[in-house]
Amino acid sequence: MKSQDILKHIDHTQLKPYASWEDIVTLCDDAVLYKTASVCVPPAYIKRIHDTYGDVLNICTVIGFPLGYSVTQAKVLETRKAIEDGANEIDMVVNISDVKNGLYDKVEEEIREIKAACGNHILKVIIETCYLSEDEKIAMCRVVTNAKADYIKTSTGFGTDGATIEDIRLFKKYIGPDVKIKAAGGISTLKDVENFLAEGCDRIGTSKAVALLKDKK
Repeated sequence: MKSQDILKHIDHTQLKPYASWEDIVTLCDDAVLYKTASVCVPPAYIKRIHDTYGDVLNICTVIGFPLGYSVTQAKVLETRKAIEDGANEIDMVVNISDVKNGLYDKVEEEIREIKAACGNHILKVIIETCYLSEDEKIAMCRVVTNAKADYIKTSTGFGTDGATIEDIRLFKKYIGPDVKIKAAGGISTLKDVENFLAEGCDRIGTSKAVALLKDKK
């Protein structure tokens, strides 16, 4: 694939808990130069990024990250604040304990509330596949579809494993036609990126794609 065909699908990511402003600037400068789909950053940096770069950057952030067990009201407030500060896309983590307890109606309602807080902004739902059985993944495909989220996303990158091709194929089989797929976690080579895009992912969350393409050039 051509570099730009790859980069337009990349959520260029810096979510390390010790990320400095210098790290964020490097991320954002690369995103502007290489025209990535977005930068995916901690909520605490959204306003400063927006004040510095304006609308040149598409800002994605994370909510309930990385463990997902914040109460719904806290996630909704996080979402509203993120959008107020300048975020355009929200990647939320579901309450994984609720999923494991089979409380799918509760999970669906939480996603609906956060989608309502997003308004016209994109909502991606992280289900953290490494902790789920196949039946639970299938159930979450239906929950995400019913809640009218825009994307289902594999992983936070902070769990015990990341995205797998098998999970992407499972998603494609069970999500609704209006739900797109984002793969994230453990995607560390250009071949990985190309393989996930070939399987039908619309977005790839990774901190490595831009550096890998620089090295390739």
